[in-house]
Amino acid sequence: MVTEACKKNHITVNGQVAKPSKEVFPLDKVTFRKDQITYQITVIDIPQNRVGAKLVDIYRKDETPPETFAHLELLKLSKEHYRKTGTGRPTKKDRRDLDELELGTNLADE
Repeated sequence: MVTEACKKNHITVNGQVAKPSKEVFPLDKVTFRKDQITYQITVIDIPQNRVGAKLVDIYRKDETPPETFAHLELLKLSKEHYRKTGTGRPTKKDRRDLDELELGTNLADE
């Protein structure tokens, strides 16, 4: 997953696009985009061996501004307001109502 993101130039290290083989050193700033949020991570230290997911926070510092998370929450609410998830495909009446909103005319009058 990360390799694909590197190949698509979605990950930067210290402001430069990173390749999958890029070495990361302490105090490097890693920036990546995930779920419409641009995360900013600072590497504090490199572990000697592999560590579990619970211990990763010891070696990194998340510097992502909290406003970006509020923006994502707002996006989720706006999508939910339009159409509830799991309700399926819009009905013919729903499509007519949407067309009416887009065109600003009443299609039933025609």
